[in-house]
Amino acid sequence: MSSQQQDPTQSAPKVALSDSEWREKLTPEEYAVLRQAGTERPFVGEYTDTKTEGVYHCRACGAELFRSTEKFESHCGWPSFFDPADSDAVVLREDTSLGMRRVEVVCGTCHSHLGHVFEGEGYPTPTDQRYCINSISLTLEPTGE
Repeated sequence: MSSQQQDPTQSAPKVALSDSEWREKLTPEEYAVLRQAGTERPFVGEYTDTKTEGVYHCRACGAELFRSTEKFESHCGWPSFFDPADSDAVVLREDTSLGMRRVEVVCGTCHSHLGHVFEGEGYPTPTDQRYCINSISLTLEPTGE
């Protein structure tokens, strides 16, 4: 694994809302992914194929997570990045749901679920990592427009 912060259970989120506050702030679809670790269907998210330059923020708290310069086409059905914007932007934690071992990616600020990170898949990226992120977990702030 890379240098990202590990195991969010060891530190409290910087943005902490009650369950009912999250439900008020987010749509039911956003809540299901961001707060209940759901997954949007592949190839339906608004940022899957976008080439817009900009900064991707957490839809729940607004923290900067990824930049378009680290986004690449993985053809997996979700936006893919090879590195977060900052080493503290995301937290990685083990996910053994669905009977397999994966590494979950959560927002470093509010600990909302973003997706998963995979390694060693052979993508021609500098990190050999694929941060597979739900579009519904993100908002894009375009630059230079």
